[in-house]
This record gives sequence, structure tokens and C-alpha cells, in this order.
Amino acid sequence: MVKLSHLELDTLMVQMGLLLLAARLLGEVARRFKQPVVVGEILAGVLLGPTILGAISPDFFYKIFPVSGSTTLTLNAIASLSAVMLLFIAGIEVELEMVWQEGRKALFTSFGGVVVPFAVGFGIAWFLPNLFEYYESYDRFLMPLFLGTALSISALPVIAKTLMDLDIFKTRLGNLIIASAMADDLFGWMMFSLIIARMGEGAGINLLTTLFLTLLFTFGMLTLGRILLDRSLTLVKKHFAWPGGVVAFALSLCFLGAAFTEFIGIHAIFGAFIVGVALGDSRHLSMQAREIIYQFVNNVFAPLFFATIGLKVNFVENFNLLLTLIVVFASYFGKLVGCGLISYWSGFQWREAMAIGFGMNARGAMVIILGLLALEHELIQTNLFVSLVIMALITSITSGPLMKYFLKPTPATR
Repeated sequence: MVKLSHLELDTLMVQMGLLLLAARLLGEVARRFKQPVVVGEILAGVLLGPTILGAISPDFFYKIFPVSGSTTLTLNAIASLSAVMLLFIAGIEVELEMVWQEGRKALFTSFGGVVVPFAVGFGIAWFLPNLFEYYESYDRFLMPLFLGTALSISALPVIAKTLMDLDIFKTRLGNLIIASAMADDLFGWMMFSLIIARMGEGAGINLLTTLFLTLLFTFGMLTLGRILLDRSLTLVKKHFAWPGGVVAFALSLCFLGAAFTEFIGIHAIFGAFIVGVALGDSRHLSMQAREIIYQFVNNVFAPLFFATIGLKVNFVENFNLLLTLIVVFASYFGKLVGCGLISYWSGFQWREAMAIGFGMNARGAMVIILGLLALEHELIQTNLFVSLVIMALITSITSGPLMKYFLKPTPATR
């Protein structure tokens, strides 16, 4: 039986202990300054990674975090598992009923929030190929498709927290933003999974079969699957210990859904996300069970995942100012025009429309996960990944203050 040696196991425990401790400490510092916790968690990885620790003491850094070997492989596996669970809880937060309730306005806002950013991202990557340093082994369409998708997606957890902080979560405007962000994320993760499938990273299944099975899985889980999962939870609650039985059942479904989509050539995170959407709609998944899952993932696996990002790249050596400015500008432009303009045409005041655009612009963890997966599949270069991380952090940090500014009463409305 293959297993970690005594030294490898010891190294892995040190890695996880340092990463989790640093991520939680800096995450709390970020929270104290009223910033997204993910900012501190990523900075912890930067501090322990090649950017800071590796530059100060390379020998010590590579002794604790070797570039290859069993410990590195195991840590990467834990990070992948963490990404799957992060998308699972993101899916649980999606409320399909809210999307339908908001109806036409939500669909129009979501449509604008997808089409305009996607067109901007696709156009930039297509007409400025030298800036993005394509991998020649891939179809030229893949990079524009990826950047368009990355600029289209939003970050539900960050958006929800921002709306709650501003006390507009349950208002007409808040419901519209949340519903539109949900629809954007559904599109974004499906699109990215199809990009991975087109790269030939699946299990030897052709693209058309993968597309058919993906649509069948998505439609099935969001229709009949929702009903079956809801009824299954009643049996679990009746015959299993509470709340452990429900939590174990939910995570089991998460991993099985992830395994299925990975098998058909779509990334595992998409399966976890769709299962989360279907399961989160059940009235039998109580707030207590949800809270246990959230606490388990957000306080253990999420910090580990975001801290490992800093271990993968040197943020100083791979920082490209021009590329970063273009990515950040494109992110603001796409959402403000796509969401803000559509909202204005739908009947919102211009200040409310601007607030909707800035609210939808928060990217947070979702874009970072998307970028990391693209980096691991060698779809993008390290400098673009660094730019995407910076863009995600900037948009998450500025979303709340900018919304607050445009929603505050003006002299004419007081």
C-alpha cells in the first residue's frame, strides 16, 4: 500500500496548520477593517508563499512547501476538495423561486450582466492576443471564451453579505440583484465547464455527448431531482441522527454530483454547484443544517483553499500593470453597462441602476476559483491569473461603499 512517509505526513500537518492559522488570523484582521474575509485569507498565502517567505528565506520555504512530491499532491487534492465544497454551498444559496418571482426585470438584468461583460472579455482577448500570451496547443477561441466567462460571473456570498450590511437584502432592489447574480453564476459555471470539455480534459467523451449529458443533468437535478431530494431528506431526518445524518447526506450528494460531472468531461465543481442548487431548495434542509455546513466549509476548507493560492504563484514577479488595469476596467465597464443600463431601462432611477451595476460587479471567490482552475489546466498564464485575483479583490472591496454612495439620499430626495 502506498502511503505518506513519517516525514511527509509531518510536513503535511505543518503545512495545513500554518496555512489555516495564518488564513484565519488575517481573515479576522480583514473583517475588523470591514473587508471580505477572503482578502485576508489570500494575503496569508501570499505571506507564506514564494512572494514573501520564499523571497526572504527560500531554503525554509521550499523545505515546508516543496514544489513536488506526495505532500504537495495531497495538499493540492485537499484544495480541490475545498473548491468543490465551496461551490456546493454557493449553490445552496441560490433560490430559484426568487429568480422566478423577480421575473422579467431579473432576467433582463441577468442577460445584460452576462452578454455585455462576455462580449467585452471576448473582444479584449481576441483583438489583443499578444497581451494574454496564448498557449499554442489550444484553440484560439478558448482564451476569449474564458475571459468573457470570467468577466460575466458574480460572487453570490459577497453580494449577499454586502446587501445585508446595507440593509437592503429583502428589498425590491436587493431581490433583483440576488436573482440576477444567481442566473449569471448558473451561466458562468456551465460555460466554463464546457470550455474545459472542449479542451479535451474529460474521460474520452466527445463534446456533443458531454453537452447533452450536462444539459440533461442540469435539467434533471433542477426539476425532478429537486423533488426527489426533498423527499429523501424527510427519510434521512426520520431515520438518521440529527443533525449529523442530514449533513452527511448533503455532502455525500455533493461529492457524487461532482464525480458524475467530472466523469462526463465537465469539471467537478459544476456538479457540486448544481446539486447545491437542487438541495438548497428543499424546505427540509433546515437553517441549522445549513449553518453547520457553512461553518464547516467556510472556517476550515475555505481558508485552506484561498491560502494555497498564494503558494502557487509569485504575485510580484508575475504582476503585469497594463494587463491588470485592462482586466479591472473591463470588469467595471461590463457590469455597469450591462446591468446598470438594463436596470435603468426597466424603470429604476439612475442612482439605483448604478447601485445595481456595482452590486453585481462583486466577483470575490468565484472568479478566483475559476482563474485557478484555468491556470491548473494551463488555459491561462500566471500573469493573467494574478490580474484576475487582484480584480476579484478590488471589485469585492469597492462594491459595498460604491453601492452605499449611490443609494444615500440626495438633497432633492430628503
